[in-house]
Amino acid sequence: MAPLGAAKVGLFAAAGAGGDTGAGYFGGGYTAGLVSTVDKFAFSDDSRSTLGTGLSSARYYLAAMANSGTAGYFGGGGTASAVSTVDKFAFSDDSRSTLGTGLSAATLYLAAMANSGTAGYFGGGYAATVVSTVDKFAFSDDSRSTLGTGLSSARYYLAGMANSETLA
Repeated sequence: MAPLGAAKVGLFAAAGAGGDTGAGYFGGGYTAGLVSTVDKFAFSDDSRSTLGTGLSSARYYLAAMANSGTAGYFGGGGTASAVSTVDKFAFSDDSRSTLGTGLSAATLYLAAMANSGTAGYFGGGYAATVVSTVDKFAFSDDSRSTLGTGLSSARYYLAGMANSETLA
């Protein structure tokens, strides 16, 4: 197993079932230039493999979320400028598709979270200015809606997390 490398910045990860043993994914970032690489780590033995199909474009400052057992999503980030791209990786075969909808605006420095089985959210970031926007992607059909509420304040460089296993 090769180390990730201390020089990579702007890496974000999506975790998913990836088969029976589960796996986590790191995508994009920056070394001596922008990176489109996606590395997959098997949770059973911490082994790494690098997917043959990386991100649709090399970028950094992106965010990621996952619909556990089904697919992971890398969204936004930057190339020469901010992008609205959302790449979807199917955990069954690690194939990539790029959603036609994308984010509501080209955004850097955003965060993501997911309610596995239902929907994922990309929020905040920088899109020509600091934003409070929250885009919701329904996992059933990957359609996007933008929440009317948004974040409590516009901000970037934030983090997201979710508890999708709350019992009543």
